[in-house]
Amino acid sequence: MQEPGTAPKRTLLSWSSGKDSAWALHLLRRDPAIEVAGLFTTVNAVHRRVAMHAVRLELLRRQAAAAGLPLTVIEIPSPCSNDDYAAAMQAFVDQAKADGIECMAFGDLFLEDIRSYRESALAGTGIEPIFPLWLIPTRQLIGDMLAAGVTAHITCVDPKKLPPRFAGRELSESLLAELPEGVDPCGENGEFHTFVSAGPMFDAPLQVIPGECVERDGFIFADLLPAK
Repeated sequence: MQEPGTAPKRTLLSWSSGKDSAWALHLLRRDPAIEVAGLFTTVNAVHRRVAMHAVRLELLRRQAAAAGLPLTVIEIPSPCSNDDYAAAMQAFVDQAKADGIECMAFGDLFLEDIRSYRESALAGTGIEPIFPLWLIPTRQLIGDMLAAGVTAHITCVDPKKLPPRFAGRELSESLLAELPEGVDPCGENGEFHTFVSAGPMFDAPLQVIPGECVERDGFIFADLLPAK
């Protein structure tokens, strides 16, 4: 709870381009203790796409514009070693601290190892990690998103966990009913990743055109193209 007379904490949100980070933005904006000051995203420097989600940089920028927030793109090499990634993130955190950022928010749901990694990375920096979606039951969470008008397409599928036919499809209650037993409805175990084109976190929907599906590095990627 925010103390009376206390200014809201200036916060940057880790933005994947997908539904969980988008919903985290929606919840953070409803919290008077938080001021969302911007978004940050890691982008493959070679392919110019969001890491893992494979979303085009132009679409990422359109999301930030629709959210009315500045976007920091953190370029990482391809391939990217752990040391390369850590160095890029450390430089970003140092700059954020110098800019007066007090918190960094993440859309993680229940994976303890991921949360611990983020907490360790920010330990001693003076920046507090926060997790607005933490431990919300995932079936409830995705239901709330869809009920609020979130539109999201599956851009990446791990075919070891989910059939490739799900790549490129729009999330819906009917799609959720098709998910194989054991697949998390939010894809928190890496089953799938998404791109959000509409929802209460945007001032207007983004228009996208489905592109081709390709297999690369053991994953199925469904391209999305910005509509002119």
